[in-house]
Amino acid sequence: MSAGGALSAAPVTLIAGPTASGKSALALRLARSAGGEIVNADSMQVYADLRVLTARPSPQDEAAAPHHLFGVADAAEAWSVGRWLEAATAVIADIAARGRPAIVVGGTGLYFRALTMGLADVPTVPASVRLEAQALYDAIGEAAFRAGVAEVDPLAAERIAAADRQRLMRAHEVYAATGRPLSDWQTRMSPALAPGSWRGLVLEPPRDLVYARCDERLEAMLGAGALDEVARLVGRGLDAKLPAMKALGVAPFAAHLRGDIGLDKALAQARQDTRRYVKRQVTWFRNQNADWPRAHSADEVIGDP
Repeated sequence: MSAGGALSAAPVTLIAGPTASGKSALALRLARSAGGEIVNADSMQVYADLRVLTARPSPQDEAAAPHHLFGVADAAEAWSVGRWLEAATAVIADIAARGRPAIVVGGTGLYFRALTMGLADVPTVPASVRLEAQALYDAIGEAAFRAGVAEVDPLAAERIAAADRQRLMRAHEVYAATGRPLSDWQTRMSPALAPGSWRGLVLEPPRDLVYARCDERLEAMLGAGALDEVARLVGRGLDAKLPAMKALGVAPFAAHLRGDIGLDKALAQARQDTRRYVKRQVTWFRNQNADWPRAHSADEVIGDP
């Protein structure tokens, strides 16, 4: 792939990919070579409490190029896609006003979708409707549930991938709550980034390599104080439903700190959870960003340093 020229020519560069794919290192190289500024698009790296477990850029990396929206939220807050989009749009506009390129990097697919396609202003779905949808799905299975969605929202049923329970239920819930198909709400969206103002790239190394990097990184996280970080977070007594409390590694390492499981078992669980997350990320980007160019390594994008 020859992506270097295409990426450097755009006012805004979007770099997506699974965790441990090398996105942050690529973003930093691009920022340093082009005088750019980096904007976080990872839903967990916004939280100040999780520098180690979320593999946030190091202080040295942050000093090498301006970084934005990293560690800006307290774990007691629940940042939504909409809140991130509002903050990111303002940051990108500010970077543009200084005449510098913005490099948006992360692994949260919904963030990139919101930037490039917009965010539907769908009313909040009542909890009772969500529970009814869950019960119905469990009772009749995916095929029959999808057929029901197709009757009221054929566009959504057609584009939602097989086994994507969450998005199928979302389409059902929105229609049940509003009487309008989700696809109708989505047609009213306008992208935050104008067409032609950005270029996207998915960094997708071979899966085995990503898994190996994840395993190595988890080991390194333990050496860098991940257990202390989890202990401080858990010690705050926050609601377990908050996004920060669901970050990869928090649950198994918290269980270890409580004495429920040994460290080896906690590490094995964290590795398994991370691999499952990588698989979901790869599936998302292949389905939702199929037209973005791919690279297996940073060197394919900007060449050897």
